[in-house]
Amino acid sequence: MLKQKTMKEISEIKDEIYREFVDKTVVGTEYSDAELYEAIEEKVFEKSRATYIAQPQKVSIVKSIYNSMRGMDVLQELIDDPDITEIMVNGPDCIFVEKKGSLMRYPEKFIDVHKLEDVIQQIVSKVNRVVNETSPIVDFRLMDGSRVNVVLPPVSIDGPAVTIRKFPEKPMTMEKLIGIGSLSVEAAKFLEKLVKAGYNIFISGGTGSGKTTFLNALSNYIPEDERIITIEDAAELQIKNIPNIVRLEVRNANVEGKNAVTIRDLLKSALRMRPTRIILGEVRDAAACEMLSVMNTGHDGSFCTGHANSSTDMLSRLETLVLSGMDIPVPAIRSQIAAAIDIVIHLGRLRDKTRKVLEIAEVVGMDGDKIKLETLFEFIEEGEDSNGKVMGQLCRTQKELVHTEKLQRAGIEC
Repeated sequence: MLKQKTMKEISEIKDEIYREFVDKTVVGTEYSDAELYEAIEEKVFEKSRATYIAQPQKVSIVKSIYNSMRGMDVLQELIDDPDITEIMVNGPDCIFVEKKGSLMRYPEKFIDVHKLEDVIQQIVSKVNRVVNETSPIVDFRLMDGSRVNVVLPPVSIDGPAVTIRKFPEKPMTMEKLIGIGSLSVEAAKFLEKLVKAGYNIFISGGTGSGKTTFLNALSNYIPEDERIITIEDAAELQIKNIPNIVRLEVRNANVEGKNAVTIRDLLKSALRMRPTRIILGEVRDAAACEMLSVMNTGHDGSFCTGHANSSTDMLSRLETLVLSGMDIPVPAIRSQIAAAIDIVIHLGRLRDKTRKVLEIAEVVGMDGDKIKLETLFEFIEEGEDSNGKVMGQLCRTQKELVHTEKLQRAGIEC
């Protein structure tokens, strides 16, 4: 019985055929996409007549060579895989992916660092961005909404680093989140009432905890007759149920360091666009000043996300962010935060890599010189099953919602 080729043998065959087609292109042979794919296919099958190559390996070789010439090389297959949510390239020889919540090393690699650099320039040029030794860091999004970060040498010591965060074609819904155990039915119904009544909600959590995904799901509860303005560093939100929506995105400075459009600029502009609600994808700088202003000036039902380790830490971090933008007394800042934010939803990623709503808390007001939070729902861990999966559920506490005025004005039962 004939043996399948080893990974090394397959790699050598791919390199040989790839370089043959590159040489043809250099001397002036031109192919359309379809012609190139067919020509590669013929060459691979010709090769298989001289040395046995299994059918699955033939298909893999053809796709790999084609992607090297017209696609994103070894990244193309990863981008096309719907189960992969994150792609991490640490130089030409080291690629990691996150698949179904688990990090794993991808066996393929780029031919050399020059090929990786070519792919980076190909990606960046499609979105009219520039990355080079002078400007070695760039953030942008692809046409499918995937978020990309690129860092080049000399900043990235071991070669070009590329991180691609993919987003599902179909946005997450509350029903799906309930189905995978991220929150309870009771909590979802409670949040639905709050969203419809116009409570200002802040979603906090660490990197990769699912803040944007949860915000997308939560937005499904927004009434369809409202006007929404979304503001983001890189457009990731997938709000589909609102017809009257304006999506705004930050613009980085050009190579001369001019013409940047910041989150603060967009927030100021959004206030003149007659929004019912403003959704800020993430606050990470002095734009927190404008965010609080938005929530305190009649734009009830606004959402925002931010990085923090807990609900309490998020409020403390907001203080710091506001102080970076204006010099006002801390008690005044805390008073503004307490007046602006109604609910904090904290998300986390557990040790089994699952994402959960860990806490839903109400900002009750001021208790002396501190902001008072009351936990309404809390995730209670109940141990692990035989597969190491964390068992537990989001449980209602004994605390009741204090501020029910918005629910009453909306005619919704508490």
